Amino acid sequence: MYVVLFTPVVFMLAGLLVDGGLAIHARQRAADMAEQAARAGANEIDTAALRDTGKPVLAPDRARAAACDLLDVYRDQVAASRCDADEGEVSVTVEIRVEPQFLGIIPGFGAFQMSSSATAHPVTGGDDR
Repeated sequence: MYVVLFTPVVFMLAGLLVDGGLAIHARQRAADMAEQAARAGANEIDTAALRDTGKPVLAPDRARAAACDLLDVYRDQVAASRCDADEGEVSVTVEIRVEPQFLGIIPGFGAFQMSSSATAHPVTGGDDR
């Protein structure tokens, strides 16, 4: 009787441990991808504006394209993404779909999305930021 009653409880705890670990890993992976893409976009400095003003200014179209191009490498892992850029910063949002291993057999515990966002701005050696 003891085994019959506590088997589902142990299964649920194992599911929370395994699937919770998958969710945490997916969140960290989404954050890593978003940060890499934002940094790639922040490298696209408008050199003409830099020479004229001495301040690093982004070329928004090139920055957006660089960020999105980096995310295209992870096309099979990313469920959705958004890249935005202006002259000051690049913003990237990444969503990753997680398929539960244990809890997926329980109704209502299907796949879910983990997302993360990152921003980056151009910095030169003389900036105090």
